[in-house]
Order: sequence, then structure tokens, then C-alpha cells
Amino acid sequence: MTDIKQKKENVKMHLKDLRKNLKKMHLAVTEELILPQPDDVKTLMNKMDKLLKLIESK
Repeated sequence: MTDIKQKKENVKMHLKDLRKNLKKMHLAVTEELILPQPDDVKTLMNKMDKLLKLIESK
């Protein structure tokens, strides 16, 4: 697999993981009226920052 294809697959994997986590957080807020823990939000923000760095490294 070429380096570009590998990076593309990594981005897809990260996006899927972020989407899953955000959906879970959204359901907790909208259906259970539970606010997310600050550490959970920070973790997602860090994952998004890593993804952005990966994308910008192209």
C-alpha cells in the first residue's frame, strides 16, 4: 500500500472513531439529558487535533 493510501485509510479510521464517539455523546445529551464529562470532551478534541495534523502533513 502506498503512503498516500495508508494516510487516507488512517484518516477514514480516525473519522469513523470520532463519529462514533460524537454520536454516543450526542445521544447522552439529547435522550438522557446527561452532559459529557470534561475529560471525554478533551479526549475527542485531542483526537480531532491529531487527525488535523495527519491531514495537514500531506
